[in-house]
Amino acid sequence: MVQLVDPEVLEYADAHSTAPLPHVAAVDEATRRDFPFWGMMVGRQEGRFLELLVFATRASRVLEIGTFTGYSSIAMAAGLGDGGTITTLEVDPHHAETARAHIAAAGLDGKISVLLGPALDSLGGMPGPFDLVFIDADKVGYDAYFEAVLPKLAPHGLIVLDNTLQAGGVLDSTVDRHESAEALRNLNDKLVGDPRVVCVLTTIRDGVTLIRHAA
Repeated sequence: MVQLVDPEVLEYADAHSTAPLPHVAAVDEATRRDFPFWGMMVGRQEGRFLELLVFATRASRVLEIGTFTGYSSIAMAAGLGDGGTITTLEVDPHHAETARAHIAAAGLDGKISVLLGPALDSLGGMPGPFDLVFIDADKVGYDAYFEAVLPKLAPHGLIVLDNTLQAGGVLDSTVDRHESAEALRNLNDKLVGDPRVVCVLTTIRDGVTLIRHAA
């Protein structure tokens, strides 16, 4: 695997992104303290990026697949207008319980709902349209999640996929490609040739892909 962004450059970018709100910073601190795999959290730069996407698209219905400890959904809530809601799907009971506690502590339990269970099962009973969909769950499931949410995406909506570079694991030069990187490599190849959508794979952190309906 390659180091995609010089750590010093990433630290500079984080430092020059607006500091998280106190309740978001509290989730960051608790996650780093209580979860060995705290790196699954989107963090300061990407959290603000997601918030700005919600704000810029004027999204009122946001769907998230993969809650973890709630950082990303709480960060996105700052970009919602009046009456906006976020539904976030989580398969791990401990993660869901932790996220609900953080959401309540932030005073956002009226805006953010956590649904426990396999995402595809939850999605089957959820009507669209969604203005923004953020997918940051098991990488092998990304293609199925994409196909499940595309018909539920609003005409001017966005799908946002996280970790689409897999620390360089998607590159042609990668010899020992693990299952998650292989899944994302295949999906990246599919998306760029899919006539249903327009996509851009950015080099923000570990790769963030933005997708919209094709005209």
